[in-house]
Parts: sequence; C-alpha cells; structure tokens
Amino acid sequence: MTKELEIEFKNMLTKKEYSRLLEDFSDSHNGPVTQHNHYFDTPDFQLKKQLSALRIRNKNERFECTLKIPAPIGHYEITDPLTKEQAQSMLTLTSFDATEVSEALLKLDVSPEQLDLIGTLTTHRVEFEFLGGLLVIDHSEYNGQEDFELEYEVTDAETGHQHFLNFLKHQEIPERPANKKIARFMNSALNSTKDH
Repeated sequence: MTKELEIEFKNMLTKKEYSRLLEDFSDSHNGPVTQHNHYFDTPDFQLKKQLSALRIRNKNERFECTLKIPAPIGHYEITDPLTKEQAQSMLTLTSFDATEVSEALLKLDVSPEQLDLIGTLTTHRVEFEFLGGLLVIDHSEYNGQEDFELEYEVTDAETGHQHFLNFLKHQEIPERPANKKIARFMNSALNSTKDH
C-alpha cells in the first residue's frame, strides 16, 4: 500500500495541440502507453459526493486499486497493488481484495459491498520528466467520445503552477481548465443515460 499526495495541474488540448506536443517532444518519450481505468461508486454516488474517486488501473498487465480523497492541496491517493485474478474478481464484484483501500472506504462510510462498476476509461499516455515534475500528455476515450489533456504532476504547488503556466504560454496553448478524468467520465455517463 502507498499513500501519496497528488498535486497536478491540468489543461484541455485540441487534437492538433496534442499531436504537435507529441511531435515536439518525441525525443523525450517512446510513444503512448495504453492504460484502462475502471471506475467504481455506489448506486447513489457516495464517493462522488465526497469528492473522492475509486478505480482499478490496468497498465501493461499490472493492476492497482486507487482511492483518491481530497487533501488541503490536491488529493491523497491510497493504492494497493493487485494480481490479475484479484482485479478480475473485483471487476465482477465477487470480492474486494484491496485491504488498505477497503479500510479507507470504510472511513468514508462506504462499504465495498455497496460498490458498482460504473464503466471504463481508456487513456493513451505519454509522460516524461520536465523541470522537476512529470509532464503527461493524454488521449482519453470513454462513452463514445474522446478528449486530449495536458497534466503536470509536481511536489511543490506554487513552483509547479508557475512552470505549467509558462509552458502553456511558450507552447501558445490557451488556458482551458480541465476537470479530473473521473469527473469528465461521470458527466458523459450521466448525459448518455439522459439521452436514452
């Protein structure tokens, strides 16, 4: 189990900006890596109401369960590594084998037995070190739509924010604040159920 403070800055990109950044920084990365994020919540969205999010991530056949909970700056991430079998049993809601995440859920008054699988978001991610942080360029697909996003993960909020704004300015990318992926995913899922 790990518990980390996540401080990140986000900006939505156009497809053209996304492609340009991939090309401009091609010496810094080996191309996108695909990961699948499977999101969970209760039927009445208790996690969302508490500004929290729960996912199982599959990246290169490595699985982990992460609960994100609010922190004074950013979010805390509580993560348990999983075997493929544990992940599969959690995805089919037959068991919940993430011990530390389960304990943290109970502190939010959410029992693992209450959880439903909400859906899956697939991200094609490029990431590399940049000015003491991690620059992330994402192409995400979910609920029949796609979007493009730039993230900058840092340990110091003030310095990181300034580096991020300078990067956007230097790249001539307008500021377009981005919700977290889980929020965009949930909004699209809610909108698609309204349409039917």
